[in-house]
Amino acid sequence: MAVLLRRLAGHVARGFVMILVVTTISFLIIRSVPGDPLAARYQKLVEQGMAPDAAQRAVEALYGFTPKGGLWEQYLDYMGGLAHLDLGQSLSVPGAGVSTVLFSAAKWTVIPVLAGTLLSFLAGVVMGVYAAIKRTGVLGDLLAISGSLLHGVPQYVLALLLGAIFTTLVPILPAGGTADIMIDPGFTADYIGSLVQHATLPVVTYALAGYGGWILAMKSSVVTVLGDDFILAAELRGMKRSIIFRYVARNAILPLFTILALSLGLLFGGAIFIERIFNYPGLGLMLIDSVNNRDYSLMGGAFLLITTAIVVANIAADLLYTVIDPRVRSGGEAA
Repeated sequence: MAVLLRRLAGHVARGFVMILVVTTISFLIIRSVPGDPLAARYQKLVEQGMAPDAAQRAVEALYGFTPKGGLWEQYLDYMGGLAHLDLGQSLSVPGAGVSTVLFSAAKWTVIPVLAGTLLSFLAGVVMGVYAAIKRTGVLGDLLAISGSLLHGVPQYVLALLLGAIFTTLVPILPAGGTADIMIDPGFTADYIGSLVQHATLPVVTYALAGYGGWILAMKSSVVTVLGDDFILAAELRGMKRSIIFRYVARNAILPLFTILALSLGLLFGGAIFIERIFNYPGLGLMLIDSVNNRDYSLMGGAFLLITTAIVVANIAADLLYTVIDPRVRSGGEAA
């Protein structure tokens, strides 16, 4: 327990520094993007004949704030807001806080991506074991080929193919959006069913895009474990192959748990192309809109959310591997 606590403290300290550095770098990069929506709106009002002071008050009334002075002053103001968990106001959605906009978009990203990731992980692990066991047969070859093909196809290509098939050629699923606009939102069977229908294509795309990587990784891990000494010793002692492969799968899956934890950290990054193709208003689509609208606060909030999620996922992956693998834990304690 003491070892885990020391590792946790070290990871948290390094994670905090990483978040601070990434936040600072993203702040500087974002401010270097050409264009300023506030200045553009202010200039347009002045050109229309409004007095400068009145134009400034109008912009402040529209967006809820006006830009601060120089870059350094803006940085201090931004970091001061973060210290109070205030991400600022969104320029894309006047009057709305960045936290509110992020939360609204996150709910449409996390659930589909999480469902697709877990489905691809479970299917990839199971099929990866079979691909390793039957690697000299036709089934093993077919599973390996399917994994290689899906692993090599970009997500947006899968999204376009699935969209063309199931919304045009065989129109059994909706083309985009999150739910039927004719159904009132609520905890009803019609609305939930509509949500599931609209989320099916994004979830299936996420699952197929990740399946290839999982099956290839699991197959490689199983083949590696099959060559370990304890497996050879078990075979020499006459243990049943079903029991042997139970231990093989258990040991082979350990590295994949770490990869899974890291993959979950990328949930908040969304999938820009998939959300754009299916017009799914998640974090990826929101990030594109924030860049197009030069919404500095929203871009910064999105990058901060993604960075924090990845840092937390890295910490969780390391601690998880320490807990589930006794060899790592005993090695750490010995050190």
